[in-house]
Amino acid sequence: MKRFTALASATVLAGLMFTPVMAADMTVGFSQIGSESGWRAAETTLTKQQAEERGIDLKFADAQQKQENQIKALRSFIAQGVDAILVAPVVATGWDEVLEEAKDADIPVILLDRTVDSSKDLYMTAVTSDLVHEGKVAGEWLAKEVGDKDCNIVELQGTTGSSPAIDRKKGFEEGIAGHANLKIIRSQTGDFTRTKGKEVMESFLKAEDGGKNICALYAHNDDMAVGAIQAIKEAGLKPGTDIKVVSIDAVPDIFLAMENGEANATVELTPNMAGPAFDALAAYKKDGTMPPKWIQTESKLYTQADDPKAVYEEKKGLGY
Repeated sequence: MKRFTALASATVLAGLMFTPVMAADMTVGFSQIGSESGWRAAETTLTKQQAEERGIDLKFADAQQKQENQIKALRSFIAQGVDAILVAPVVATGWDEVLEEAKDADIPVILLDRTVDSSKDLYMTAVTSDLVHEGKVAGEWLAKEVGDKDCNIVELQGTTGSSPAIDRKKGFEEGIAGHANLKIIRSQTGDFTRTKGKEVMESFLKAEDGGKNICALYAHNDDMAVGAIQAIKEAGLKPGTDIKVVSIDAVPDIFLAMENGEANATVELTPNMAGPAFDALAAYKKDGTMPPKWIQTESKLYTQADDPKAVYEEKKGLGY
């Protein structure tokens, strides 16, 4: 494939619907972060399904949440001479050298669901949601939900240094800005996992009089929220009532929690990042058409009023 060139500026495609474009006779490397969450598993499943449907030979590498493993995988893909590389970067920094190597090899790179702090001419496009917007929606929902009541919030952050952790924190703080009655009293990484989410929530509860000083939990993903819900229950409190729970991703299990009254809201992040990515690659392969630097996916707020059991039934077969 010929060398890709950067667009002059980023373009946002909000709420765009994609019709699958065939991209047969292509070999694509996919470096996945790992399997830290149900959402991540669904993204992997859908990426493999999309590749199979389009006749793409997908080379898959699981980084087990380590950047060094991703860099090794990218270099392996470059050595194999793949037509393109998809990467869901575990952290935002430290990518310049290997992305330069891909560019020198004329192999376009597409970022999936996360961004990097590198020059935009080192990758073809990024297929992501607006991560700041996701956090802001969660914060605005909580501000509206509690009204004028004083509300101490504990926050479960995602993997330290990752773009979702940085941006979802920023967005949430924007969402509660101007509401002096809402205050984040504790914030710590739960590494996007249920196990760590439960462990950190246990420490929050212990530090805050068994949870009596906590009004709400904001988790950067649903899996950490599900783990935290278990910790709240074990502490003798009612999640969703004694401590409100708002999180991001909209994985099936959070809808079961909402159906049971144990979670209050979630902001959806679609796991189908590969479809738009493969469409962009197919168009580029066909006639050199360059995609915008940012292909934005749609997000949606769900609450207990949105028939969570029905949403669970719709989502449970998607590979989560």
